[in-house]
Amino acid sequence: MQVNGLNHINIVTADMAGTVEFYESLLGMKAERIPMAPAGFDGRWLLDSQGQPIIHVQAYDPGRHGAERGGPTGTIDHIALTCADFAGTRRRCEELGIAYRVNDRQFGDLRQVFVTDPNDIRLELNFAGD
Repeated sequence: MQVNGLNHINIVTADMAGTVEFYESLLGMKAERIPMAPAGFDGRWLLDSQGQPIIHVQAYDPGRHGAERGGPTGTIDHIALTCADFAGTRRRCEELGIAYRVNDRQFGDLRQVFVTDPNDIRLELNFAGD
C-alpha cells in the first residue's frame, strides 16, 4: 500500500452556516451539497480552487456523534492548506475581523498565517514564495 495524498478532512459542526461562511469568505472555497446524501443528512463539500472537494462539513448529530460534543478536535492539532496571496489573506482576515497570527519562518521562503475556524480547528495557511 502507498499513500498518494490527502483525500479530504471531515469537520463535524453544530454551526453549518457559520462554518461554510468562514471557509467561503476567508479562503474563497465553494460549498456544495453532498450528492446522493441519505435523507436527513446535512453536509457540504468545500471545494478548492481546482473544484476538488477537500473539506467535508457534516452537521453534528447526537445520535451519531454522541450526546456530549467535545472541545477541539482531540489529537488533531491543526490542518495545513497550501495557499496563494499572503497579503490578500491578511487583508481579508482584517476585513472580516478574524484573528490571525503570522509566522514568517527564518528559513526558506514559506510564510504562514494561522487562523481558527468556528469549530476551534486551527488552520495553517502556507504560502510558498509569496
